[in-house]
Amino acid sequence: MSNPTRLRIAGGTVYDPANAEDGVVRDVCIEGDRIVAELPAGAPRLDARGMVVMPGGVDIHAHVAGSSVNHARRLLPDEHATDPVPAPRLEDGAGARSGSGGTVPSTFATGYRYAGLGYTTAMEAAVAPIAARQAHAELDDTPIIDSGFFVLLGNDDYLLRQLAAGEAARARDYAAWLVGTTRAYAIKIVNPGGVAVWKGGGDRRNVSGLDDALGSSAVTPRKILEALAGAANALGLPHPVHIHCNNLGQAGNSATTLESMKALSGQRAHFTHLQFHSYGGGPGKGWASAAREVSEYVNAHPEVSADVGQVMFGPVTTVTADGPVEHLLYASSGRKWVNVDIELESGCGIVPYAYKETAAVAALQWAVGLELFLLANDPWRVVLSTDHPNGGTFLSYPELIRLLMDRAYRDDRLKRVNQKLLVGSALLDGLSREYTLGEIAIITRAGPARLLGLRGKGHLAPGADADVTIYANDADRAKMFAAPRYVIKAGTLVVEEGQLRRAPAGRRLAVRPPYDAAVITDLKGFFAEYACVAFENYGADPVA
Repeated sequence: MSNPTRLRIAGGTVYDPANAEDGVVRDVCIEGDRIVAELPAGAPRLDARGMVVMPGGVDIHAHVAGSSVNHARRLLPDEHATDPVPAPRLEDGAGARSGSGGTVPSTFATGYRYAGLGYTTAMEAAVAPIAARQAHAELDDTPIIDSGFFVLLGNDDYLLRQLAAGEAARARDYAAWLVGTTRAYAIKIVNPGGVAVWKGGGDRRNVSGLDDALGSSAVTPRKILEALAGAANALGLPHPVHIHCNNLGQAGNSATTLESMKALSGQRAHFTHLQFHSYGGGPGKGWASAAREVSEYVNAHPEVSADVGQVMFGPVTTVTADGPVEHLLYASSGRKWVNVDIELESGCGIVPYAYKETAAVAALQWAVGLELFLLANDPWRVVLSTDHPNGGTFLSYPELIRLLMDRAYRDDRLKRVNQKLLVGSALLDGLSREYTLGEIAIITRAGPARLLGLRGKGHLAPGADADVTIYANDADRAKMFAAPRYVIKAGTLVVEEGQLRRAPAGRRLAVRPPYDAAVITDLKGFFAEYACVAFENYGADPVA
């Protein structure tokens, strides 16, 4: 059909958990780029009888743009050759471009493939401030999806100096200025203090606990967490501080994760790719699942939210600002890699990898992620992610949904994986839970939208963004969620009968919190003395 400015989606079965609609048969009306209560009788109609209608998908945590993602693309030329993405046959032909797929797709392929899954919003999870301009340029080149990014703090030289000097107010003003000048959406912490130690070199290459001192200063990971969580909440940012804990991927790291959560007790905080931080055991003790202990804490503390970072079997590319973790992965795997020291604020590491069913640790990681989902009492606070492309690509979301919705399928997959480290696993204790369609709508749409503070996303009430996905109701849930019948983005019909028809530009999601401008004078002095980049060229504003 042509792309009408008005559209009645007629007779579909609506799953809109933000408005307590769980399988309600009704019409959804669109005018312009918004959901409206009603339309004139003669408005164009899309017959959705027998189909499932949900808001557009919202990805709270992925790596889709920025200098680290571009390094990953350059590291994997073989993927470009084996997974070409032809230019789609768009209705008007305007803007159609080819690209490449693989575990780290090109910008155009990223937009096309997200839309092809029914996703209309995605957040880039970690951008170094010095790379903000490039990240915006890449997001501008990614069609269809609305997007934003989280700016990296937690190992930033200027921030650490303020904390060492006891300048908590100036640290908060700096965080506010940095979020605004980079046109970011939230504050991201990666291995607080650990990357700064890694970049310092010498015999000590990381931190091991929340109270390890950074060099000769009194600054510790705990102080960094407290300062930035407090800043995000005091500034009223729509999304709380987004935390990648210390000791990612190490046996026994659940102790650090739980200690980090307790350090911020009573404060809003989001803990990302929680699966990678929920391992029991320890050095010399082997590996085990600690999903039950971590889930019990999250269930009991409503101020805590998380995304899972599910591991999915197959090839991936690990991309992170946690440089020491990537060096460890490189040393243990022997694969090609990139490690980058980014001036002033962070590091970066990239290692191509593969999770195999036959590998004991990979099987445990897969099980731990599923346990976190199945043990979560509140799906509004434990939402879907694979930490794309670290645990799996976003194209694996339909398979993950099937694992959550179909116990028989999940149990069959469980029998096929390496059992060495799964003794005592909660999954083997017989978790019988199966997610409903309403719960899937929460963890892929309504929940992440709420956690991000995106009031126009993740629901279908009048005034919401007209982002709508319509699925054929297939008993094979992986097949169903892999190929929506229709996708509407901001009122534009972008997928029709399973085919991409239009590729409009998405919107940028950003915030600009207030701060005391006196911090600028001190910052200019710091840049003049210590930085290789001019203060005026930092961030993403024309003039910082």
